[in-house]
Amino acid sequence: MMKLDPILHAKFMAVSTATLTTAMFKKGLRNIFLQGPQRLRSGENMVGTAYTLRYIPAREDLDVLESFADRNNPQRKGVEECPEGAVFVIDSRGDASAASAGCILAARLQSRGCAGLVTDGGFRDSPEIAELEMPAYHVRPSAPTNLTKHHAVAINDPIGCGGVAVFPGDVMVGDNEGVVCIPRHLAEEIANEATEMTIFEDFVMEKVKEGASIFGLYPPTDPEIEGKYLEWRQINGR
Repeated sequence: MMKLDPILHAKFMAVSTATLTTAMFKKGLRNIFLQGPQRLRSGENMVGTAYTLRYIPAREDLDVLESFADRNNPQRKGVEECPEGAVFVIDSRGDASAASAGCILAARLQSRGCAGLVTDGGFRDSPEIAELEMPAYHVRPSAPTNLTKHHAVAINDPIGCGGVAVFPGDVMVGDNEGVVCIPRHLAEEIANEATEMTIFEDFVMEKVKEGASIFGLYPPTDPEIEGKYLEWRQINGR
């Protein structure tokens, strides 16, 4: 799995998920914002390529504590193999009644240089995970071990998370509002579009705060807006 180009990474670090969803909407993609996962602690954007883990419902004869000692356990194996700069994305089928992971696994991912951790389920030890430098997103805290509800079956396969199709290598971008999944082949185009949108919306916000009406400004239908915008960009070095 290739890491993102530093310039592309920097662009995604500077745009919001709201702007990204609009840029994707223009391309005809509507279902790219993960429903449910929320950030445990606010901070800078999370940006990285998806590395996935898939759960199915647990089965009592298989999901026992001894299974954690198996080096081929997909949950444990995935944590130990997640590449630097990747976002570890867990398909928990939207079930937060048992933990998708806990603080020890999260800390291990952080030590491996993981860019973030996302699940449509819940985390145990969530206060401790919130204290990590690595961004983490879940639906709600969940103390019970994953074995009570989840059976790990596959790593780095296509999954569903928060109702969104996530393929290995897709670009995951998270902010304090939530997480979006961007198909890798569209990443550069979307990053450029979102960057331009962000600059224009900064201009709009400044004008609105000065008392300007949104009519003719947002969207920019007033023929004078383009000239004012270009002048503003030049003055502000944007």
